[in-house]
Amino acid sequence: MKQNLFLWQFVGFAVSVALGTLLHFIFEWTSLTIFAPISAVNESTWEHMKILFFPMLFFALVQYVFFKGDYLGFWWIKLIGTIVGVLSIPVLFYTVSGVFGKTPDWLNIIFFFISAFLGYLVEYHLFYVDFSPKFQFIGFIILILIASAFILFTFYTPKLPLFKDPLTGLYDIIKV
Repeated sequence: MKQNLFLWQFVGFAVSVALGTLLHFIFEWTSLTIFAPISAVNESTWEHMKILFFPMLFFALVQYVFFKGDYLGFWWIKLIGTIVGVLSIPVLFYTVSGVFGKTPDWLNIIFFFISAFLGYLVEYHLFYVDFSPKFQFIGFIILILIASAFILFTFYTPKLPLFKDPLTGLYDIIKV
């Protein structure tokens, strides 16, 4: 399995950006609340972070089945890569928009792709580091806690700038 690591990470990147793109629009297209916990419900930075987090998590679940214990620190590696990818979104967005003002949509899409790439690149390199097996459980639990926060804050949104839809000025689920 280790010899196919680059291919796995490339496929993970491709699947994550494709699924993330779908998750950006699916709630708006369908208005089905069942999609709200994992899809973008408005245009806030938080929701854009969520549409990268869940594809990376879903791909990690698939990858875990195929890796069959080849990497003792698998969930720790996935946690670090996912955090790098997800946090790259606000870092890129707020840095560029802070310097230049409003960012065009095409640039925000590029930020999404760069963020996913960085997450999978970090994972790729970390797969060559030996981690203690105790990190398996810790990494998995933290990923579940992050997933829970994304779901919770979809329905109980904090009134903080990270959660504010710049188009509507609202913090909640958009009414389609």
